[in-house]
Amino acid sequence: MINIEQLCDYCLSKKGTTEDFPFDEDTLVFKVLGKMFALISLKKWEAGEKAINLKCNPEYAIELREEYSSIRAGYHMSKKHWNTLYIHEGKLSPKFICELIDHSYDMVVKGMTKKMRDSLQ
Repeated sequence: MINIEQLCDYCLSKKGTTEDFPFDEDTLVFKVLGKMFALISLKKWEAGEKAINLKCNPEYAIELREEYSSIRAGYHMSKKHWNTLYIHEGKLSPKFICELIDHSYDMVVKGMTKKMRDSLQ
């Protein structure tokens, strides 16, 4: 099981990443050059409902939801582009969670201008 410190450290280890609370004091958001790639509700995490919202390629998002009961359409997000990983269910390995964070980060970077992408080199 991955803990919140490991999750935050992993997100922050990605180039150009910052964390803040743009919506409220509960939702921790990780951004690459100002664009969101991961969100965590701290209140829910502390209550034992450990989950993270991640951006995802629409086709891959559907595949993941069909294959893993712990991955569902993004909670309070665009269902097409976001998944929620329910980590507290214990069915997703830390390695796989990190791979999905990588995918989310890469999806966001891919959508940036060349100038923005180049600044991450």
